[in-house]
Amino acid sequence: MARVFVITGPSGVGKGTLIRGLMAREPRLELSVSATTRAPRPGEQDGVDYHFLSREEFDRRVAAGDFVEHADYAGRSYGTLRSELERRVRAGVPVVLEIEVQGARQVRAAMPEAVQVFIAPPSLDALRTRLVGRGTDDAEEVQRRLTVAGHELHAQPEFAHVVVNDRLEEALDRLTEIVTAELD
Repeated sequence: MARVFVITGPSGVGKGTLIRGLMAREPRLELSVSATTRAPRPGEQDGVDYHFLSREEFDRRVAAGDFVEHADYAGRSYGTLRSELERRVRAGVPVVLEIEVQGARQVRAAMPEAVQVFIAPPSLDALRTRLVGRGTDDAEEVQRRLTVAGHELHAQPEFAHVVVNDRLEEALDRLTEIVTAELD
């Protein structure tokens, strides 16, 4: 059975950047494309970055059991479509899920064999700087994400692996070590 890698942590911690680096280093991996009710950011493409769904469509698919995990985060819904995950696992392709802590818990319950990695910021202040610096959210949204992040940081002990993203290359090296060890 193919390995499933769950990469989680607060919004703005650098999960996407680390995963892009990991994917460049480890070509055996494929990224599962999550679904979301949030609007696309500039440059994002439907089916590539996310499956962008209306609230109604998302809720319909939750009711139909189409998600292996789903969660509400900072006023938006996110989830992993069962079809996205099962297609890769059946083909023997190791897959990476970039999901929120609520979703990671659901995957852990459904798939205890999944490798779970929590990406942590060096501090909440560093996280605030990153969220503001990326310029994608207004001040109210940044504050909402920081409030959620404060709660999520308490979940670190639940995860087998914690990578602190203080220095990008060091964090990427550590994440790569974890994944490579599990694949080999």
